[in-house]
Amino acid sequence: MTDTIFALATPPGRGAIAVIRLSGPGVADVLDRLGAGDLKPRMAAVRHLSHGGAHIDQALMLRFVAPGSYTGEDAAELHLHGGRAVVEAAQEALLALGLRPAEPGEFTRRAFQNGRMDLTQAEAVADLIDAETTAQARQALGQLEGRLSETYAGFRRDLLHALALVEAEIDFPDEEVPDNLALTAGPVLDRLAHDLSAAIATGERGERVRDGYRIVLIGETNAGKSSLFNALVRREAAIVTPIAGTTRDVLDADLVIGGYAVTLSDTAGLRDSDDPVEAEGVRRARARAEAADLRLWVRAPGDPSGAAADYVRPGDLIVANKADLGDVSSSTDLETIKLSTATGEGLSALQDWLGARLQRDLSGADFPAVTQARHRHRLGEALQAVEAARRILGQSPEMAGDDLRRAGEALARVTGAIGVEDILGEVFSTFCIGK
Repeated sequence: MTDTIFALATPPGRGAIAVIRLSGPGVADVLDRLGAGDLKPRMAAVRHLSHGGAHIDQALMLRFVAPGSYTGEDAAELHLHGGRAVVEAAQEALLALGLRPAEPGEFTRRAFQNGRMDLTQAEAVADLIDAETTAQARQALGQLEGRLSETYAGFRRDLLHALALVEAEIDFPDEEVPDNLALTAGPVLDRLAHDLSAAIATGERGERVRDGYRIVLIGETNAGKSSLFNALVRREAAIVTPIAGTTRDVLDADLVIGGYAVTLSDTAGLRDSDDPVEAEGVRRARARAEAADLRLWVRAPGDPSGAAADYVRPGDLIVANKADLGDVSSSTDLETIKLSTATGEGLSALQDWLGARLQRDLSGADFPAVTQARHRHRLGEALQAVEAARRILGQSPEMAGDDLRRAGEALARVTGAIGVEDILGEVFSTFCIGK
């Protein structure tokens, strides 16, 4: 990395302040040629910037000296007035001085390649930028601070300990080492397998915090699903009419309940239909119901059990809607909340129930928890290799050693210690340019 890069780190467009970040070996020379060559590291100072005899702006400047910067390189920030003309003039000057625009995620990629963070922390930067709830931000901050890396480092220490015991017996058979030394790695591998299994088990919860918890409304036509959907999202998002089959497609809305991100889906009434459009809506409703984390079975007085009964799972909730018109009979063991979207009765109770359910399902996933499918896949590979080593440990320490090295490679791919070129592009391409 011999080139010097720059990027606008604030949103484009008119604003009070615009920040341009620089990183690379040419930063000091560029600052000098702009008229800000006397900056003290990590001390903000106001300078009049100019290039080619043209005044650019009066800017607040910050300089960082390698390796004490975000990227581990010489870096700087230009805090400009946020007018479009000022920003364009500054960018044109930087281009003329030989800098190039950064690729998406290039600042964080350089931080990773210069040892300022591992791959899990780099992913946390992107997650923190995208965080919309307190739970998402808390999870990303914990990961950025290295808590997930510490968890993986613990796995690695146990793995290296076990591998050292196995290798000692293989490599030094004639030395004074205890008999059956490799077998003493058994308890270590048992503990490691347990810890890996626990980490994988948190993966689904961690990913739900990061990506959003999926709640789907299912039920018969005219049960009041769309009315309940509108009540929960607090706007007229879905069309509501007395005509059966009004809702024909899945309608999604993102909201926050109890500090957790939720995707709420309104679906078509589950019934057989000769109308090809409605039939496709029912198919989509069924697919969404099967993939949901929680299904709210909306029922009105007089509704039969119908097709919706085939999709509810233990732990789902019956919402007995239209309570002002009568009671809903139920032959299931599912918990029931009575409400009326017409009068508002029971809505607060439903919201409280949903908040408690999210807390139960997602609490403890804030950190440290697996947050990426990529992590869960590699941890699964490591677990399989550790279990294989444990099974063969007594018969063939050599084969056990091979399995443990496979486990080590899988763990290293999570944090980026080895073998990561194939995933770097995917990881960092999701970043905004300024990071």
